[in-house]
Amino acid sequence: FSCEWAQAYFRFREPHSDLAYALEAEKGGTRPILMAVQAHVIKYLLFVRNTEYTHLERLSRTSREEQGQALAAALADTLWAAGGGGGAVICLLTTAPHLLPSAHYKPDGFTERIQLFEFSEKAAAQEFLLDHINCVSMAYLLYSELFCCLLTS
Repeated sequence: FSCEWAQAYFRFREPHSDLAYALEAEKGGTRPILMAVQAHVIKYLLFVRNTEYTHLERLSRTSREEQGQALAAALADTLWAAGGGGGAVICLLTTAPHLLPSAHYKPDGFTERIQLFEFSEKAAAQEFLLDHINCVSMAYLLYSELFCCLLTS
């Protein structure tokens, strides 16, 4: 992954604004991933979240906390689907390396610091994501999707 991917985190627009539902899109290669997650965020805000607001108000009357809940739900949905509906794997970056250099692997300063967290219940994965929502980047999401496919099939 390039520096662009490693540094691409999910960020919302200002809460309680006309675009409170919208993820900010940086220029570059991360936009397609962001748009896929954005669709799940909108689905959550319109159809899953319990609120007294009408459909269009649901999008603009979104607090910072609700933004985090929507993102956690969106990421849990995509990871659960990648795991075939039977599990999810979430990758987060740690300070200590978990993979040592070898003849078959050249360290990149990123991959060797990834720690895997496996979940057999979607609700537990969503709660974990909510607890760590400020740590999830686009690159971690791609690694998570890959490991969901590999480890849950």
